[in-house]
Amino acid sequence: MTLFVTSAGPVPSGADVSRRRALAAALATPRYEILPLDGAAEEVERHLPGVIPVTVTASPQRGLEPTIALAEQLAQRGFRAVPHLSARLVLDEAHLTDVLHRADENGVREVFLVAGDGQPVGAFADAFELLSAVRRLQQSGVGTRIQQMGVAGYPEGHPLIGDQALTDALRAKAPLSSYLVTQMCFNAGAISAWVDRTRRSGVHLPIHVGVVGAVDRAKLMRIAWRIGVTPSARFLRRNSSRFARLLLPGGYRPDRLVDALSGDLAQPARGLAGLHVYTLGDVAATERWRQRALARLTRAVV
Repeated sequence: MTLFVTSAGPVPSGADVSRRRALAAALATPRYEILPLDGAAEEVERHLPGVIPVTVTASPQRGLEPTIALAEQLAQRGFRAVPHLSARLVLDEAHLTDVLHRADENGVREVFLVAGDGQPVGAFADAFELLSAVRRLQQSGVGTRIQQMGVAGYPEGHPLIGDQALTDALRAKAPLSSYLVTQMCFNAGAISAWVDRTRRSGVHLPIHVGVVGAVDRAKLMRIAWRIGVTPSARFLRRNSSRFARLLLPGGYRPDRLVDALSGDLAQPARGLAGLHVYTLGDVAATERWRQRALARLTRAVV
């Protein structure tokens, strides 16, 4: 069932209205993930309302500094900026202390912790080690203005880590964390099943569901080339048809996926806090899509 209908369409059932309202709420204030590229702060300021939280990725090719610097710029411009702290890009506790001091001084109140790709450049190999170090430093008075710390979830697994190891790691991180963000996934059924497994494992953190925004094929390929993004062989093997749809002329639109997620979003017991939108370098197109989708939903439930 497609929820993006006009008010002139069929009279919706009570369940349909609940789904539409839940999806409208999720689209009203999603999280946007952006890349730390030149001009990104200006693009965000030009296209996004200040109520949208903005997370900034980190990559082994560029190091952690561009991520921290962009998050600082966005926070200074009034955005809720969330830098990704990649454990394998942090040199040592002194480097981490400096990062946390800068966050405190520049109005950054939230961080997102991941293991990151590549070999560790320093003392930390995974997100749990980094998360534990941040909590220790906070107890000593460092980074105390950081109020939330998020960690990643993997609805379709990880190419290098087994499912049980992922579950064990998540259970270890949960008591130290504030919320979960799922890695990008194009399968609503896989996301829903992963939520079930996560709750059964005893992890009850709020979950922000990761979806890819409106992506233009040509721009996607240019950005991927610039930042060195190449999907793993395992990802392509398991998701070849889904990835191929991203590269069709005209790009990808997330309407069908977010429609399919609306049922889970409408059930408070599921603990889905909202949507985390991967812009993949196309903030403007994704924001246009969001506003249009939100307008259609709003008309449909009034």
